[in-house]
Amino acid sequence: MAFRNSCFAALIGVTATLVCSRTMASPPNWPRFRGAHARGIAESDNVPVKWDAEKGENIKWKTAIPGLGHSSPIVWGDRVFVTSAVSDDPDPVLHTGLLSDASDYLEDVIHHYRVYCIDKNTGKIVWEKTAHSGVPHNRRHRKSTHANSTPATDGKHVIAFFGSEGLYCYDFSGRQIWKQNLGVLSAAPGYAPTTQWGFASSPIIHENLVIVQCDVSEQSFLAAYNVTDGTRVWHTPRDEGGTWSTPTVHAADGRTQVIVNGTNHAGGYDATTGEELWRLTSTCIIPIPTPFVADGLVFITGAAVGNPIYVVRVDARGDVSLKEGEQTNESIVWSNLSRGSYIPTPIVYGDYFYVVNHRGILTAYRAASGERLFHKRVTGSRAAFSSSPVAAGGRLYFTSEEGDIHVIKAGPEYEVLAANRMGEPCLATPAITDGMIFIRTTKHLFAIGE
Repeated sequence: MAFRNSCFAALIGVTATLVCSRTMASPPNWPRFRGAHARGIAESDNVPVKWDAEKGENIKWKTAIPGLGHSSPIVWGDRVFVTSAVSDDPDPVLHTGLLSDASDYLEDVIHHYRVYCIDKNTGKIVWEKTAHSGVPHNRRHRKSTHANSTPATDGKHVIAFFGSEGLYCYDFSGRQIWKQNLGVLSAAPGYAPTTQWGFASSPIIHENLVIVQCDVSEQSFLAAYNVTDGTRVWHTPRDEGGTWSTPTVHAADGRTQVIVNGTNHAGGYDATTGEELWRLTSTCIIPIPTPFVADGLVFITGAAVGNPIYVVRVDARGDVSLKEGEQTNESIVWSNLSRGSYIPTPIVYGDYFYVVNHRGILTAYRAASGERLFHKRVTGSRAAFSSSPVAAGGRLYFTSEEGDIHVIKAGPEYEVLAANRMGEPCLATPAITDGMIFIRTTKHLFAIGE
């Protein structure tokens, strides 16, 4: 399954990067999946720990968002952006929970692919635009939607990606600046190439480039487009199958690289040219979590036999793959082939690396060494987890598909602070800024704040 902005989230787009470098403070905006640099971190102490969606406690506003979308909210200034796919079917199929049925779902009715701009302070919809209307080019997983990819912004442009339905750029007033048809992007797991689970990888903006990862069943590629006019700057073919992960850009020591997950290999590419810099042969068969950088280390995980974790030096070059029987080498600081995450992107916060899998099992490690600190089921829950964790004020926020937000104290010991029920399923990843948490459920966008 897959997500995003995430990807099952699936696809979701659910698809990763979370990082928290102790020496780097996140800016107040949340411009893409998992925020600035995909770290999932907000440097704020006044984010609520407890709220009550039913009673309205600490709920600043609640806005209905039509259609289905697992794309996460992004925030810039006083604007919040989300996307959705609104079906002409009044009751579209959407399953949640720990499903064993991985079959795809065909919809032969018209969908309207929309971008919403919302006032951050009031929840009022400022504008909505329909990027495309038509019958979907692809089927989707029953847990997925046709709007899995989280949008991205640089404060001037808003980039929305609907997979086979196109890549779109808007300005902050809602005027469409350009669009690109990237062809039919059919994503399927390598062991079942005829299925279609939906597209989920989210676009990112780096300086003047819009970067997209399109690992699909045929003719996979990584590409960059000029954010101003949509012209293609570079295009790098990839020998890959379905990947629902979002790329990450990292700049250090004169090298700016695009870091990606993948079925056959993860690795880094030159952000200016698209040239491959390093690669890691992976055992992932369903790459959904986004790779991310924390304190000079790249954290990569995904689903496979054993669910691997690889922690790679950010200055890696060439083929850094582990040989049989190895757990480390000159470029790989530590690895664990059995405790990775299937869907949610993990998070590094302070000295600790936290991994929650799709079954709600949370494992904490020392980020630098891989020493395991605890291994717990989140608050005893047996719910599924597709949303990726976020953090602020010394606390971690884990969202179940049932719509329960579990707040855990950051640190080497497991301590539950609160559990907050939204009352609706939730597979998108929250955004945090200005002491507020923005939570997208299957029917609404909530702003949580004291």
